[in-house]
Amino acid sequence: MAVLASVRMPNPAGSAPSQAFSRPTRARYWVVVFAVSLATVQYIDRVAISQAMPDIAAEMKFTDTERGLVFSAFTLAYALFEIPTGWLGDKLGARQVLLRVVTWWSIFTAATGWAWNFGAMLVTRFLFGAGEAGCFPNLTKALGAWLPKRDRTRAQALMWMGARWGGAAAPLLVVAVMAFVTWRTAFMIFALLGVVWAIAFYRWFRDNPRDHPSVNAAELALLKDNEQNVVTHGSVPWRKLITSPTMWLLWAQYFCLSYGWYFYVTWLPTYLRDERNMDIKSNAFMHWLSGLLEGWLSPELALKVLAAALAGIPLFFGGFGSLFGGMVSSRLIARGASVTVVRRSFGFVGLTGAATLLMAAFYIHDPLLAMLSMGFASFFNDLTMPGSWATCMDIGGRYSGTVSGSMNMMGNFGGMAGPIVVGLVLSLTGRDWQLAFAISSVIYFLGAVCWLFIDPVTPLERPADVARPASTT
Repeated sequence: MAVLASVRMPNPAGSAPSQAFSRPTRARYWVVVFAVSLATVQYIDRVAISQAMPDIAAEMKFTDTERGLVFSAFTLAYALFEIPTGWLGDKLGARQVLLRVVTWWSIFTAATGWAWNFGAMLVTRFLFGAGEAGCFPNLTKALGAWLPKRDRTRAQALMWMGARWGGAAAPLLVVAVMAFVTWRTAFMIFALLGVVWAIAFYRWFRDNPRDHPSVNAAELALLKDNEQNVVTHGSVPWRKLITSPTMWLLWAQYFCLSYGWYFYVTWLPTYLRDERNMDIKSNAFMHWLSGLLEGWLSPELALKVLAAALAGIPLFFGGFGSLFGGMVSSRLIARGASVTVVRRSFGFVGLTGAATLLMAAFYIHDPLLAMLSMGFASFFNDLTMPGSWATCMDIGGRYSGTVSGSMNMMGNFGGMAGPIVVGLVLSLTGRDWQLAFAISSVIYFLGAVCWLFIDPVTPLERPADVARPASTT
């Protein structure tokens, strides 16, 4: 600490700046590493149930409607607890809240394997969702404190890339683990990932970069504009939040985005198994790959691996979409392009492309080409992700935990509605998948229209307001 104190002292007049002062340390990048790794773990734990659901439903004799309700129990709790856990991060700091929520959801990941009937599974997945709700608002809070403004969109892009690729890996991980253990044991294994992360994060992370021994004065100078973001507080300007047209449009576009996207992590494995199983080998490449796998695996397990790989395509492509959207938009803005124009353009083009390609996937008979179309739909979907979350950081400021939590809450209301509507459509129409796809495409396009009117740069709280206590009305 004595060394750190000497680094932060100003240099005497006329003396050469020290090496420590002239070159910023890079501790801030470890926060990005923690964010990406947790996003990956979160999506592995979240997506695992979609791949395991056919076996769970067969054992517990779930109807299509009950499957949809189990999927939506998670998203209902995830939505309801977004604002409370985002606000808690603003009040207590991301370090304490992330330790609690990651430990909580890891316990209920394991508890998913202990469920004995529909009611127990419903309650367990609800409580699991309540824990996961604290993840992204508090990671956004941490990034807002530890990163200069110019790096935030890129960091969000990397974080969501990790989330999507974790989700893409989950189907194959579930199939691999369930080849040796039951689905119940698999969930207990996945629970360990979060426990390990929580321990490592709590030991390293500090809410204020000034409190971290690895940060020198030069790195603190890069973060000087973040001082307001690291102040913990319990007050939120609720009136400004609720009456802001930008917030309503931001909520609406994220509702629409999540409604369409949640199909990939809920019903897609069931769709592939029930509707595409008979023709999954009709593609020459898939037929060859199946034969190759059957040299090592049983025909049934080989088919499961193929289906799991196909199910991971949308999330894998989505990771590239998030990375591409974040990197290209950051570069355009750095070259002088309007932040508003760039984010609106990526939002509109992204959700319009998702609507078009998702519907096209239904009409493509070839299973591999259909999944590639769905993969590009997810790519376009995720073009909007870095801009959406960077907007929460820019307009939220020190309230970014609450603002991002409110957006994710509305998004997960969409994510809750999607699986229920799909289940009801299938039950009431004799499994009319075409109608389910059409509804999702229309909702995607409504989200695209919202982006034409969003103001992604004007903060809720102007600099002149920061000196005054925020209104809690």
